[in-house]
Amino acid sequence: MTDATTLADRALIRLSGEDVRGFLQGLVTNDVAGRLPVWAALLSPQGKALFDFIIWADGDDLLLDCEAEQADALAKRLTLYRLRRAITIARDDTLAVHWSRDGDAGVPDPRLAALGRRWFAPANATAEGWVAHRLSLGVTEGMAELGNAETLWLECNARELNGVSFTKGCYVGQENTARMNYRSKVNRRLVVAPLGEPGNRTRATYPELGLMVEHRRVEDLGNALTPTWLAEALAG
Repeated sequence: MTDATTLADRALIRLSGEDVRGFLQGLVTNDVAGRLPVWAALLSPQGKALFDFIIWADGDDLLLDCEAEQADALAKRLTLYRLRRAITIARDDTLAVHWSRDGDAGVPDPRLAALGRRWFAPANATAEGWVAHRLSLGVTEGMAELGNAETLWLECNARELNGVSFTKGCYVGQENTARMNYRSKVNRRLVVAPLGEPGNRTRATYPELGLMVEHRRVEDLGNALTPTWLAEALAG
């Protein structure tokens, strides 16, 4: 394990108090009643992604491994749902998210094992290569790429990357998500492609990596990267 493993663009939100698993279970896309970590999202009522995060257990508490720039907004949104429950929702700056492309630290990323291994601990030096590695595998995350209530959760490849449960029961945005899955109707996908001229379907550009993220129709993926997990989904 190297000394430079901290993901500086990630933060942790701690949920503690009365039945925090039950609280999140009725809000997010994945099943938090069982083994963690899992990748999940908080959606709009229309089933579009607002925030995505990885949910960890820490004793009786839960930790949300989320985009640092959106951590305060996510905590505020969750607080609106808390009502009078005795639950504390706040950033935990004593810990940081860590990543290694290989090795035996932590656990495999719940989205895709090839993403590497992940854990939480006090911060150390900033890891290098995470964004390039993630994009090389066609995996998108964060508001810049997923959009703010712009992209349906299944268009974010949530089914293929283990970000949704179709058996857990109701959550915000569940009706449209379940309907799309039942009808096998995912007409657009978030994909990573070689950098080109940005257009109206472009979400984010990474000139230093020669890559961009776009929201493309499945019949017009063109030169998009098609890693094995995506190719198998499109073939099915």
